[in-house]
Amino acid sequence: MSGKNSRRKSATDWDFLASESEKGIDLSDIPRLGPDFWRKATLRMPQTKESITLRIDRDVLAWFRNLGCGYQTRINAVLRSYVQAVKKMS
Repeated sequence: MSGKNSRRKSATDWDFLASESEKGIDLSDIPRLGPDFWRKATLRMPQTKESITLRIDRDVLAWFRNLGCGYQTRINAVLRSYVQAVKKMS
C-alpha cells in the first residue's frame, strides 16, 4: 500500500520491480481481448463514497475487522445487498 492515506508500510520491493523488465512476464494464460469485447465494453465509473459516522455493535465491527483489509468495503457490500433485496420485495 502506498499513498498518503495508508497507515501501513508497503511490503512491496518497489525498487526491484522498477528495475525488472516486462519481457519476463508470462502472459500465455491471459486470453487476448478481440474487437468483439471492445464493442460490448462500457465505461463504469466508481461511485463516490460519503464519509459518515456510524454506530455498529462492537462484536459486529470486530467480526468484519477480523476479515482483514477492506472490511469497510465489505460492510458497504452487505448494506448494498440488503438495499437491493428490499427493493426487489417492494
